[in-house]
Amino acid sequence: MVDPRTPILVGCGQLVQKEKDIHIAKSPLALMAQASELAAQDTGLGAKLWDEVDTITSVRFITDSPDSARLPFGRYGNVAKSLATKLGANPANTCYGPTGGNTPQYLVNYTAEKIAQGDQEVVLIAGAECFGTMMRALGQGEILDWGGDPEGTRIDIGNERIGVTDVESAHKLQYPVNCYPLFENALRGEAGRTIAEQQLYVGKLMSPFSKVAAQHPQAWFPIERSPEEIATETAQNRYVGYPYTKYMNAIMQVDQGAALVMMSVGKAQELGVPEDKWVYLHGCGDANDIWYLSERVNYHSSPAIRTMGRKAFDMAGWTVDEIEEIDLYSCFPSAVQIGRKELGIAEDDPRALTVTGGLPYFGGAGNNYVTHSIATLMDRLRAKPGSKGMCTSNGWYVTKHGIGLYSTTPKEGKWERENPANYQVEIDNEAHPEVEEKPQGAAKIETYAVMHGRNGPEFGLVMGRLDENNKRFVAHVTNQADILSLKDIDSLGRAGTVGAGEKGKNILSLG
Repeated sequence: MVDPRTPILVGCGQLVQKEKDIHIAKSPLALMAQASELAAQDTGLGAKLWDEVDTITSVRFITDSPDSARLPFGRYGNVAKSLATKLGANPANTCYGPTGGNTPQYLVNYTAEKIAQGDQEVVLIAGAECFGTMMRALGQGEILDWGGDPEGTRIDIGNERIGVTDVESAHKLQYPVNCYPLFENALRGEAGRTIAEQQLYVGKLMSPFSKVAAQHPQAWFPIERSPEEIATETAQNRYVGYPYTKYMNAIMQVDQGAALVMMSVGKAQELGVPEDKWVYLHGCGDANDIWYLSERVNYHSSPAIRTMGRKAFDMAGWTVDEIEEIDLYSCFPSAVQIGRKELGIAEDDPRALTVTGGLPYFGGAGNNYVTHSIATLMDRLRAKPGSKGMCTSNGWYVTKHGIGLYSTTPKEGKWERENPANYQVEIDNEAHPEVEEKPQGAAKIETYAVMHGRNGPEFGLVMGRLDENNKRFVAHVTNQADILSLKDIDSLGRAGTVGAGEKGKNILSLG
């Protein structure tokens, strides 16, 4: 028997905006409102929904992320309240999620628990990004009239914690585009592949993602690309952070919005929401890896994904082999590989690993991408009643993670999840290397990347170990010959000498 307090998803809406004229393009708030109206229509209630909503929660804009102070517009004092006003809703609470690509799944998990406990009844979760229009406006020297005055009380959900140490920041590790190539080379070393083998391996991994994007109506780049096209450096597909070409990177300069409606089974019955709209959250989990990148156990695994996956499948009573629809978070290929491995999906598994096409091809809509994943997953599960789906999410630098297991099949009994704090302790206590912030002496490379600008290589980025005590350190490679050699030579385990440089940077010279 289904408990009437069981949380369900009953509505979804998403859209893409490709308007080139910055003065015609909708603002993030307007795009979010349009996605919300689509979600309301999807429930079958339409505008009547706004009389029932008691909570509106917004995914945090990337302009409100800690490293975005340089952006001159696009901030809202309380966007959830501004959205409520625009929709004609009058919710009791307006909430704002934390920074991170894990946020939408985290908000679904959080909201499901609130509904199950009777603290919330009808909830709208919405997000949008118009970073594409924003960057075009800045390129044209214009500041758009986006934003809103603070209205009402805003409840901030989650932990808005800086993702890097001062030393990591000094070495530019606050930017995901610099971090994920480090994981890629570590994965290559763990697998025992050559550079060329890994490059084509990644191309073969990501090509099916582009094929899915080519068929998705809200995709930013609906273009199927071959493995070779993705893997090969060309003028159109330059390296960004070696070994990643442009076609391997999440693309944030997109305009996309998505929204979800959640409520209890009892409320859905009372309002007459058709049962063929209901999608149940059978299992979920949220976990963080050891917070700072320089302190990780290694760069080819994720104890957090492994643990939360186990908890979610135990909660659902499912196995990963039963899942038919999958969306693994895909900001960069290393995130896909780590997620797949930790969740027990074999490399030769024939199932597609995305329902949208992923962040490099569907579009990396800031913190809001996974709202699109969940919306697409809902549509697919409804089209095949009884099928099972999985969505994963990832924030910062393989740091923050969420998972949801979904089906139209009812979840019987009391809906209850384990408090993530219970299993976070296990992850935090994993043995991990000690970090030397000011390393000196002989050292070896643990993993590395080469950061590129439009005119070519700019610096090498290294996680290394000191020969003397095996402590880990972060450093840059600045000698031009050494930088180029990182691309030409398999440099995992390569020897060098590390010491202090300018502005708090450590410098590794290669032998």
